[in-house]
Amino acid sequence: MNLMNYSGNCWFNAAGRKITYAIIKGGPLAPNINGVVYFVDIPEGTQVCANVNGLPPFKPATNSSDPIGPHGFHIHEFGNCEVGDPSNPFQLAGGHWNPDNQPHGNHAGDFPVLFSNNGAARTCFFTNRFKPWEVLGKSIIIHQSPDDYRSQPAGDAGKRLACGVIQ
Repeated sequence: MNLMNYSGNCWFNAAGRKITYAIIKGGPLAPNINGVVYFVDIPEGTQVCANVNGLPPFKPATNSSDPIGPHGFHIHEFGNCEVGDPSNPFQLAGGHWNPDNQPHGNHAGDFPVLFSNNGAARTCFFTNRFKPWEVLGKSIIIHQSPDDYRSQPAGDAGKRLACGVIQ
């Protein structure tokens, strides 16, 4: 995606569409994660595209541990990617962004999981739940485990591996 110019609080691409984005960086539990998530204004909603590298390889759940991957992927309430406790990082990002008070699985910030393919994940999807400028100042979190889309309030997606503030 070619970011062409900045005006007000959004970037615009060559087609004149508003774009916000988050640069993703891994924390102490997965320092090799890096990438970018774009939010592109399109008719009736937003196209979300993620390009992430350095994800840990898949490990199935055992009797004593949750799986690693596919990775929960969400917008969180606050744009704060301070590590804090290295064993439980990025807690200052808050919970899932849920502007219309929906049960988990239907939060505006609930996204499809990221599948690691030799450490890389690429995905694009459409949402009609928000426009790009409505998520400015929130954060993107990549979790260790898949979201179950039903446990309340946050889907049991495990530790927070990576974070990026939407700008």
